[in-house]
Amino acid sequence: MSNLVIPDGGNIGSASDTDAIAISSGGNVTLSQTLDGGAIGSAVTMSANQACVKTALNASGSAPIYACRAWVNFNGTGTPATRSSGNVSSITDNGTGDYTVNFTTAMPDANYSAVGVCKQNETGNSWRVATPAFANSDSSCRWVCILSVDGTAEDMTSVYVAVFR
Repeated sequence: MSNLVIPDGGNIGSASDTDAIAISSGGNVTLSQTLDGGAIGSAVTMSANQACVKTALNASGSAPIYACRAWVNFNGTGTPATRSSGNVSSITDNGTGDYTVNFTTAMPDANYSAVGVCKQNETGNSWRVATPAFANSDSSCRWVCILSVDGTAEDMTSVYVAVFR
């Protein structure tokens, strides 16, 4: 068997796409098309701890990387209004300062870690504590924003929740 050698800076392609695969003099490979119709095919495997993934995320060291699986930034006064989110379908208002964050795609189970913080207004330093209100479910987590001074629940102008699994 012999090797197929492409000159430095050469291309591999077809009549309709002559540079489908470009190989630089340094050996870097560039594809002009996406793999498998836009998704990386099953032949390519990647883990969060691979050097190329860590480099892309500006991470270093040998500790594995665990991604945020859901997050939300919402206004909790009146009818809760989501400002921005990822994997959050809606916010349920359960009463004063009491919110349920509903996931678009459920977690594998309820054994995730969720963190939250809330703030009373956009201009002042009126930060409050967001505490988990009930046991997690795979499809949602519930939070109550309370005043750290006296422990009463209060609607907040800014509520932030992130879920890791």
